[in-house]
Amino acid sequence: MAQYIYGKNTVLTRLNEGMPIEKLFLLEQSKWMDVLELAKKARIEVVMCSRSKLDTLANGNHQGIVAQIKEYKTYSIDEILSSVENGKIPLLVMCDGLEDPHNLGAILRTADAVGVDGVIIGKHRSVSLTPTVAKVSTGAIDTVKVAQVTNLTQTLKELKKAGFWVCGADSEKASDYRLANLTAPLVLVVGSEGFGLSRLVKEQCDFTVKIPMVGKVSSLNASVATAVLLYEILNQRNPVK
Repeated sequence: MAQYIYGKNTVLTRLNEGMPIEKLFLLEQSKWMDVLELAKKARIEVVMCSRSKLDTLANGNHQGIVAQIKEYKTYSIDEILSSVENGKIPLLVMCDGLEDPHNLGAILRTADAVGVDGVIIGKHRSVSLTPTVAKVSTGAIDTVKVAQVTNLTQTLKELKKAGFWVCGADSEKASDYRLANLTAPLVLVVGSEGFGLSRLVKEQCDFTVKIPMVGKVSSLNASVATAVLLYEILNQRNPVK
């Protein structure tokens, strides 16, 4: 089934990466001539249309550009692991019950920035790859491999057998994230916006970390918390010299 991605950065990333686009819809008298030229070079069908037409294709600020693609590509865990560069310490992010597409899109964007090898989401009771996720990710939906699995707990068990440590982001009985050793092959697990980590997933965590809060707000947005932790991992693995 066809899907639609929208927004200049999202579509431009896909064009620059040479990834397939079935059809490109541009606003009449579009100002995105660079996008138009790339589409022509790639022999992609371009349809000039009204803003109202674009509004029916995209549920958000499309900036006058919408691309029709096939379903968003997902990968198996084995495909993600086999794609890790030789000598690189693997890093995965697992989203446990995340429901907000804006959070998943932002997590993918940060994952691309810090070199995460793959993001794991559940098939049930979890946000999937959607046009909103693609838009918020600004193209990272095409650069970060995503696996959609049936059983998060079983997936963690298999990854632990493969040599990964599992670090859960939690607020109860957790250590300050700055004290944790995050240099080993790692799965960083983040929970849902309202309920945190599920019990079965939490039981698979080798250790849990928390972000200290000194203000009056009790928690951070899921994607913001994930970004803080991912940059601590990057810092520990690649310290400034």
